[in-house]
Amino acid sequence: MSQLPSSQPAVSVVVPVYNEQDGLGALFARLYPALDALGEPYEIIFVNDGSRDRSAALLAAQQRERPDVTRVILFNGNYGQHMAILAGFEHCRGEIIITLDADLQNPPEEIGRLVAKMREGHDYVGSIRRQRQDSWFRRNASLWMNRLRETITHVRMTDQGCMLRAYGRHVVDTINRCNEVNTFVPALAYTFSLNPTEIEVGHEERAAGESKYSLFKLVRLNFDLVTGFSLIPLQFMSFLGIALALASGALFLLLMIDRLLFGSQVQGVFTLFAITFCLLGVLLFSMGLLGEYIGRIYEQVRGRPRYVVQAVLDDTAGAGAASTP
Repeated sequence: MSQLPSSQPAVSVVVPVYNEQDGLGALFARLYPALDALGEPYEIIFVNDGSRDRSAALLAAQQRERPDVTRVILFNGNYGQHMAILAGFEHCRGEIIITLDADLQNPPEEIGRLVAKMREGHDYVGSIRRQRQDSWFRRNASLWMNRLRETITHVRMTDQGCMLRAYGRHVVDTINRCNEVNTFVPALAYTFSLNPTEIEVGHEERAAGESKYSLFKLVRLNFDLVTGFSLIPLQFMSFLGIALALASGALFLLLMIDRLLFGSQVQGVFTLFAITFCLLGVLLFSMGLLGEYIGRIYEQVRGRPRYVVQAVLDDTAGAGAASTP
C-alpha cells in the first residue's frame, strides 16, 4: 500500500543514521509497512550524520524509491545522534513526531502504539525497553545512571537510553527555539511537556553493525545530561568543600593540642598522607566538574553552528545545501 503525498503529514518519523549500511535494507522493509498500516499521512526524515560507509547513497536511493514520503538530510560531518535529531525536528512537518534509531533494536511496529497514546491527549510519550537485549554491563550502567539522574535532576524517565519516543508539535517547536550547543533531547522535551507518559516497547538485538556508543561516549552523554539540567553537582561540591574545611580545621587543632601535650610524634604520618591525597582527589574532581559547566558556557558563547547541512533531498520542497545553527 503506497502512502499518498500530503502537504501536512500527521506523523513525522525522524531517523538518525550513522554507518548503518548493513541494516538499512531491513529498516526500510519494516518501517514503511508499519507506517502505511497507520492509515494516516506520514513522512520519514532520515538524517545522515556524516556516515563513512554507503549509508548516504542507500538513503538517496530510498528517497528516489519513495519520494512521496521520504526526505533525507545530509550532514557534512559527524555531529552526534542528538544533533541529527534536532535537524530532523527543524525540518519535520507532522503534528506527532517520532524518533527511531536505525539499528532496529526498537521495532518500527511499535510506532502505532506511540501514536495511539499521543491521541489520548499526551504531548510526550517515552518508552521503556521490555526484555532489553543488551549486555549485563550496559543494562546495569543504564540503571545506575537513571537513578543518579533522578536524584539530581527533576527529569523522570524510567529508561533514558531508549530513543523510540513520541513528541507533540508544541514540544518540538519549543525545542527548536532553544539554541543550546549540547543537549539531551528526551530530557529537554520532558521539561517542556505538559502531560508526559511512558509505555513499554519491545527490544531486539541489533539488525547489523555495532553500537556507536562507547563507554567514553556514554559517560560524556551523562555528563551533558547532568550539567545541562541541574546545578546540584556544583552545590553538592560547595557543601562538601565546607565540610572538608571544617574537618581539616578540627584535625589541625587536634594535632596542635597533641603536639603541645605529648610533643612531636612521627606516628600517623601515613594517615596524614592518605588524608592529603583524598583532599587532592576531591579538589581535582571539583575542578573538573566546574570545568564542565565552564566548558558549556564557552561552547555556547562562541556561537558556532551546532551542525552543517550539506544537502536536503526532498522532491516536494527542493534540494539544496544550507548551514543550520
